[in-house]
Amino acid sequence: MNYQYLLFEQKDDALIITLNRPEALNAINTHLMKELNRFFNRDIENHRIKGIIIQGAGEKAFAAGADIKEFEGLSAAEAEIMSTYGQETYFAIEQCKIPVIAVIKGFALGGGCELAMACPLRVGGPKARFGQPEVNLGLPPGYGATQRLVQLIGRSKALEMLLTTDMVDVTEAHRLGLVNYIANENEELSLALKIVEKLATKSPIGIQKVIECVNAFSDKEKDGYYVEAAAFGVCAGTEDFKEGALAFVEKRKPIFNGK
Repeated sequence: MNYQYLLFEQKDDALIITLNRPEALNAINTHLMKELNRFFNRDIENHRIKGIIIQGAGEKAFAAGADIKEFEGLSAAEAEIMSTYGQETYFAIEQCKIPVIAVIKGFALGGGCELAMACPLRVGGPKARFGQPEVNLGLPPGYGATQRLVQLIGRSKALEMLLTTDMVDVTEAHRLGLVNYIANENEELSLALKIVEKLATKSPIGIQKVIECVNAFSDKEKDGYYVEAAAFGVCAGTEDFKEGALAFVEKRKPIFNGK
């Protein structure tokens, strides 16, 4: 894979993706966004993995938002296209059949916070800070924060963060549900790897269908209950279900093959 702003490293069942713009606090410019889009919509098929971890290079930031320099001179139509493309990219991450875990050290602001929210699971270090400062520029968020933040922490608190632009630390983020796990300093990645290790013991088909069903909750064109029932039926006919049921009866750990 030929990528300029993303670094890749595989450790056992986990693929670690590093946003590699430390000199710009990993701000998400057009090129980095295109690389994320390309990977999650195409190149992901080249990997045999059970979990994906996204982290930022360096200790200061996961991603400090979009690259504001690229906003200069944008027409309304061009700005809408940029927003739509970013949303499509983050949808691909959110809907990925392989669970994606964000590892946040330092700042996750604007588009960086939105990227973290698109990941099904989030691990925060003690110095992690979250915020949506777009209204300070006279803009609403463009990559999904007005929707995902409401889903994660509720309408009232989401509006507070979006309107005041106040940041929250990792303790408050965890209390609100914006972060799933708090890790000790320098142990953020190792915790994420342990989570992938646990996920690797589960049925890949079951995990894929859980993600699909949960995403149906926020899809106005789908009936989440119907999606769940259909997924339940599909999984009931798989080899993984037969193995899981047999292992339960035999009181042993199941060995799933993803079929």
